[in-house]
Amino acid sequence: MGQVALRGVSKHFGAVEAVRDFDLEVEDQEFLVLLGPSGCGKSTVLRIIAGLEDPDRGTVVIGDRAVNDVEPKDRDIAMVFQNYALYPHMTVGRNIDFPLKCRGMPKPERAGLVASAAEALGLTTLLDRRPAQLSGGQRQRVALARAIVRRPQVFLMDEPLSNLDAKLRVQTRTELIELQRRLTTTFVYVTHDQIEGMTMADRLAVMNEGALEQVAPPAEVYAHPASLFVARFIGSPPMNTVTGTPARLDGELGIGTSGGQIPLSPAQRQAVEASAATTIAVGMRPERLTIGTTGPLPATVAVVESLGAEHHVICRLTDDQEVIVRIGTDAAVPEEGAAVRLDFGVEHLHLFDATTGDRIGR
Repeated sequence: MGQVALRGVSKHFGAVEAVRDFDLEVEDQEFLVLLGPSGCGKSTVLRIIAGLEDPDRGTVVIGDRAVNDVEPKDRDIAMVFQNYALYPHMTVGRNIDFPLKCRGMPKPERAGLVASAAEALGLTTLLDRRPAQLSGGQRQRVALARAIVRRPQVFLMDEPLSNLDAKLRVQTRTELIELQRRLTTTFVYVTHDQIEGMTMADRLAVMNEGALEQVAPPAEVYAHPASLFVARFIGSPPMNTVTGTPARLDGELGIGTSGGQIPLSPAQRQAVEASAATTIAVGMRPERLTIGTTGPLPATVAVVESLGAEHHVICRLTDDQEVIVRIGTDAAVPEEGAAVRLDFGVEHLHLFDATTGDRIGR
């Protein structure tokens, strides 16, 4: 069984705490994506699972056994690196065959497994070529074939698409999803690219500064970010956040900013009153904002970006906070410099304690 568990795992490099009190359960046959900015510790977590780094504290479990004291070669995992790590002097076939040969498997048995892996990844006609004769996408598939050839319990992938161009990344994302479903095995995949995470993962594990911020399916992470960091990290363009303080207007509690009063629903007012937050970050997705002549927030259109299928209208509030509004090409596009008002449905607001970053309410 391909379950993976990290329990209370921490790792320091000198004075730097790369991973902090890390608890994560990866289910058998799950495609879990470790997502976060560069330097947040996600690759260190992957290397700890692989046995390439030893944790200072905590336990690593693969399948039904703790593997802290088990050598990497005996953990029944396969790892695909960012740079593919192919042997340049070997043909594609020999690269794929290499891990089986190292295990002492008889040649006829190896040949069958190499042929099967090559067929699964469309490499059958390339087995006699060397890596230098391949495109980036082909080299990436050779690295995958070398990983799957011995049918491990768990695949670990560290930014495997980062060296590919944009078009090839889209194609290879699809191939990886299909491969995982065919193999019915566990994938733990590291990336800083939120599009990869959102499109590939069964669940996202969002990391920040060595710790987990949220573990949930992509749709839940997008709709209900657990922290201010997740809210700002997930989404393109990212979620707008406007900072203010709890304030009453005409007897109703809202969030007062120097650029206007943001109304709240009864449930949101109750959540704000129950919290200890003195400064509130109000999150608004760009697609949930509308531009018109009415609305609680006055603003000035600073820049209009045309992306073909949509426009991003960057507006500046009266207190110089900026928000982005996403509108379709069939909507009226305001002119730069125009005075407008921004509106939204309060049910689409996200509230966070601006000091701690914790979510307030549902």
